[in-house]
Amino acid sequence: MKRTFAIGDIHGCLDKLEDLMSLIAPGKGDRLVFLGDYVDRGGHVVEVIDFLIETARRVPCVFLRGNHEDMFLSFLEFGSNRTVFFANGGMKTVESYVSPEQFVSPDQVVRAMPDDHREFFSHLQWYHEDAGYVFVHAGIKPGVELAGQDRYDLIWIRDEFIASPTGLAQKVIFGHTPFARPLVKPDKIGIDTGAVYGGYLTAIELPSETFIQSFR
Repeated sequence: MKRTFAIGDIHGCLDKLEDLMSLIAPGKGDRLVFLGDYVDRGGHVVEVIDFLIETARRVPCVFLRGNHEDMFLSFLEFGSNRTVFFANGGMKTVESYVSPEQFVSPDQVVRAMPDDHREFFSHLQWYHEDAGYVFVHAGIKPGVELAGQDRYDLIWIRDEFIASPTGLAQKVIFGHTPFARPLVKPDKIGIDTGAVYGGYLTAIELPSETFIQSFR
């Protein structure tokens, strides 16, 4: 049977990502869905992006956009969200591309970014769905059909989504809100288990709904 693996928020934690992928050991026909938040807070952002790009050359991958990628791209394009971006761990991402002593403006980061990284960030998806599941970074507005969702909710929503039935036929697999252990409800499963805060990096194998975790 073909399997899908969804992987939670990485935040520059290269060691846990490498370990988790060795545990998953995806085979022919498998698919990987990464739920966003590859950047910020952790110390190996560039290396994580390199690893994901290389993985996608060998295994079919879907890369979703998280709120941290959204803040990073807004910072690069406009620079007007500098305070919020840095308050949420953005300097770790900047320092992965430009030394802190030399950093002055977002343009330096853009110039330092390899072409394949630009390509990676430009093709991030807001959500992904198959017959049984919807994959999204943060969640969805309950009672709103998928096509009508506001992009802000897809990458930022928390309590309203978690506490209420989704109204969708498929089960929602999401990250964004960290839990000590995966959150399992009849209509949703949350797999951000705080890897960058010292917790596990979690994946879920579908359709068996089996969890795989790294705590390297």
